[in-house]
Amino acid sequence: MTATPVIVAIDGPAGTGKSSTSKAVASRLGLGFLDTGAQYRAMTWWMLAHGVDVNDPAKVAAAAGEPAIVSGTDPLGPTITVDGEDVSGPIRSQEVSAAVSAVSAVPEVRAVITALQRSIAAAAPTGIVAEGRDIGTTVLPDADVKIFLTASPEVRAARRSAELRGKDAAGLAATQAALLKRDAADSARKASPLAKAADAIEVDTSELTLEQVIQCVVTLIEERRRR
Repeated sequence: MTATPVIVAIDGPAGTGKSSTSKAVASRLGLGFLDTGAQYRAMTWWMLAHGVDVNDPAKVAAAAGEPAIVSGTDPLGPTITVDGEDVSGPIRSQEVSAAVSAVSAVPEVRAVITALQRSIAAAAPTGIVAEGRDIGTTVLPDADVKIFLTASPEVRAARRSAELRGKDAAGLAATQAALLKRDAADSARKASPLAKAADAIEVDTSELTLEQVIQCVVTLIEERRRR
């Protein structure tokens, strides 16, 4: 018997393990995977590459509909292209990281990306795990399972520094300051702020291994499927 398609929203700030958890959960359960943050990074990369002033909301809004962003949903090899160009590497640069909050705060950008995310989720044959910052509250408010991952600032900074090692690695203090600055910007923006949905299950990953977090989320999804 074919399992019922299930839509899973995993939200939370950077460094909580969203991407690693979401990819592993999707792979184990045969679901699609969508890194929604990568789409905002792709939009930001395009703006920077085309000389759009990312600190001018009017200019960002005017250009928001131009880039063609395509996200692959295979959890074992997620892809993202802009106008046919693979940008999976460039979107992780420090330059993009520094600008993505400003770009993603523009309502016209959020409207374009939200519509894209909803279309991808609706087309997922077995269901999808979508991870981001406003999935359970705005993008997919009717998701079958909503998870909000948290972790202490110290743990998040250590994880992010480890991720960036050899690329744009910064000191722990600088990394933590950057994370907290982005949290504040994303939580305060008027359009779809970073927030925990009222019906989301919060999981603090500070003291958990990645495998423990994955198993926790898998269990929650399987319980929902049984119901």
